[in-house]
Amino acid sequence: MSIIRNSNVYLENRGIVKTSLRIENGVIAEISDEIEGNDAITLPEKQILVPGFIDEHTHGANGSDAMDASSNSLHTIAKAILEEGTTSLLFTTMTMTKKSIRSALSTIREYLFSQDKTVANGLGIHLEGPFISPAFCGAQNKEDILELNAEDLNDFIRESGDNIKEMTFSYKAGHDDFIKLAHDHHIVLSLGHTDDTYQEAKEAFDKGVGLTTHTYNAMRGFHHREAGTVGALFMDDRVSCELILDLHHVCRESAEILYRMKGKDHIILITDSMEAKYLKDGQYELGGNPVYVKDGTARLKDGTLAGSILKMNDAIRNAKDVFLISLTDAVDLATINPARNLHVDNMIGSIALGKRADFALIDENINVYKTFRNGVCVYNKKGE
Repeated sequence: MSIIRNSNVYLENRGIVKTSLRIENGVIAEISDEIEGNDAITLPEKQILVPGFIDEHTHGANGSDAMDASSNSLHTIAKAILEEGTTSLLFTTMTMTKKSIRSALSTIREYLFSQDKTVANGLGIHLEGPFISPAFCGAQNKEDILELNAEDLNDFIRESGDNIKEMTFSYKAGHDDFIKLAHDHHIVLSLGHTDDTYQEAKEAFDKGVGLTTHTYNAMRGFHHREAGTVGALFMDDRVSCELILDLHHVCRESAEILYRMKGKDHIILITDSMEAKYLKDGQYELGGNPVYVKDGTARLKDGTLAGSILKMNDAIRNAKDVFLISLTDAVDLATINPARNLHVDNMIGSIALGKRADFALIDENINVYKTFRNGVCVYNKKGE
């Protein structure tokens, strides 16, 4: 048992209040102003305990990538992102050869089975590709793209141990068996790396696709004679939108337009980070391609953006500043929104009774001082 006493806490449906938490077996067992105990700690007055951040789209960090097919790499990623307050993630794959994807999926499956509770929690896998459009492949390998087919998808699902929780794909009509298979395995389907027209995207949304991947990036944009994927997601209130808010992938004005169109409850902040996050500028790799990191961006040799080096707390800070919203509303974009999207909001995403005691301790500028997993401090900022 542990107790956090008389501290500023962002509680679900209540906002930031001065209260106490009792944690038992990694779960919030009591929220009250009257909790006492010998092992109680009081957090600094100018800091706020918020839910741990959730990154449903990250490829890597600190020199490691989910496609390395290495448990050590997965551990490195999950440990590194504690620094930005992230306590849960989806390990995100790339469009590479089927052999490479299967190898990565099986490694992630084994890692998830026995993962270390002192690092960020792997919720599963985000399969980004290989069922995407060559016209908007971005930093994905065009030669490894596959046509939509249920046989290959079933193979990936089996190799993953049924741990694929989200999949980025480009919709095409006539593949209802593919859609049904994904739905049967409770995979969140997301349009991305897609050349879908307005009508194609609308049809996808009508068939239960409820998300768009790194919105605006690598998808058919809005045009006044063909509204495209972007126009379709603007018009559909059922659809939530991932957003890389590093202000390189999407400008301030486009981000603000998206927020105004979709509202607070349908924006999900992601990092889409690659192995160079936390490392100095230089040459790295993503999906087998050389990537050059300089001035806050990661790009292929031809200038194509190739993931990011964005930290989640920086994305939240940018959201607060660009959207002119409260700290708590900005935090929601990286906590309860992705939790609802992944259908895990009964366990994580907010601070409430019965939920896991995964927290980030931040200040008003979204600087992270401590990160907690299951009520235990697993990251402590130097000097604190």
